[in-house]
Amino acid sequence: MGSVKDYFSSLGAGIASLVKGMTVTGKEFVTPKLTEKYPENRDTVHVPDRFRAILELKYDAEGRHKCIACGICERNCPNGTISLSTKMVDTADGKKKRKLDKYMYDLGSCTFCQLCVSSCPQDAIEFCNDFEQAVFTREKLVKQLNYLPEKEEPAPSPEELARIQAEREAKIAAAKAAAAAKKAAAAAAEGIEAAEKAQGEKPVTEEPAKPVDKQ
Repeated sequence: MGSVKDYFSSLGAGIASLVKGMTVTGKEFVTPKLTEKYPENRDTVHVPDRFRAILELKYDAEGRHKCIACGICERNCPNGTISLSTKMVDTADGKKKRKLDKYMYDLGSCTFCQLCVSSCPQDAIEFCNDFEQAVFTREKLVKQLNYLPEKEEPAPSPEELARIQAEREAKIAAAKAAAAAKKAAAAAAEGIEAAEKAQGEKPVTEEPAKPVDKQ
């Protein structure tokens, strides 16, 4: 008796599940189709702005980017997708400055996690939604993001040159004054030490000879 009851119970559950599934399927027959006719509608297809397709550097209207080659994006990338190479250049004030040489990005190994974008202190990189990146070889997926020619640093104005020269002379004068003060302090310390040493030494006097008794 129990087996017959279990049979009809299972049969009823199966029919209910079938009706539920056919209901969902039946709704899809009357739902408007969302299939994109790509690439025929390439000019009109809408790609969401938040879609992550490929990493790129942000360039301004003058063709300059804001990357300072700090390497934070390279260190935060979990797959080693980003590789930076830097170079040292001389600035107008005679100092050395590190600049970006090559920003290499491997699209084939990118997981689009956006850790590089969120950790960039200069807001220099972003993901665009250009999804048409199909190529025939994996080597072509490795891209150099700083593709524009490097802009030269603007020449400093005469006022800036005068300020830089004045700051340099002030630093030299301060260094000389500090060295002279250190030397004077060392000489004074040596004089005090010599005086204390001379004061601590006592003169040695000869004792008079004792008379010898002759018997």
